Amino acid sequence: MELTKQERFMQVYEPVHERFERYCKSRVYGEFHFKDIMHDTLVVAFEKFDEIKSTDAFLHFLFGTSARILANHRKKKRPEYVDQLIAKYEHINHENTLIEQQFEINDLYACLQELDQVTSECIILFEISGFSIKEIMGIQHLSEAAVKQRLSRGR
Repeated sequence: MELTKQERFMQVYEPVHERFERYCKSRVYGEFHFKDIMHDTLVVAFEKFDEIKSTDAFLHFLFGTSARILANHRKKKRPEYVDQLIAKYEHINHENTLIEQQFEINDLYACLQELDQVTSECIILFEISGFSIKEIMGIQHLSEAAVKQRLSRGR
C-alpha cells in the first residue's frame, strides 16, 4: 500500500521538527510568534513537497523557505512597540525552565537581533541548530572561511 502525500511529508518532517522549531524561535524572537512562521513555512513546504528532489535536504529547504517568509513579513508589517514587548516575553515561558535560564535565553535572543541577518543566521545554525560548518556552507552558499569569520565576529 502506497503512502499518501501527507504520510510521506510527516515521515520526513518529524525527525527535523525540533531543529526547525529552535531555528524559528531564534530567528523571529521579539518580532513575531515563531509558530506563525513555522505554520506558513510548513504550508509552503507541503505544497511543494513533490518538487523536492532529495529528502536529505528537507531541513535546508525549510530554513530557506522560513527565511524568505520572515523577510516578506518584515517588509509588510512592523509591529508596534507594545506588540514587540508582548512577543519578547511570550517566548520565555517555557515549562521547567529556571528563572536564570529564562534571563539568559532572553539576553541571547536580544543579542542575536543586534547582529546583521547573515551573521545571526550563521550563529543560529551552528550554535542552536547544531549544524556543522560544512552544512552551513551549503545552506548559506559561503566559503568555509566566510562561515568561520561570521561565527567568530558574531560571538
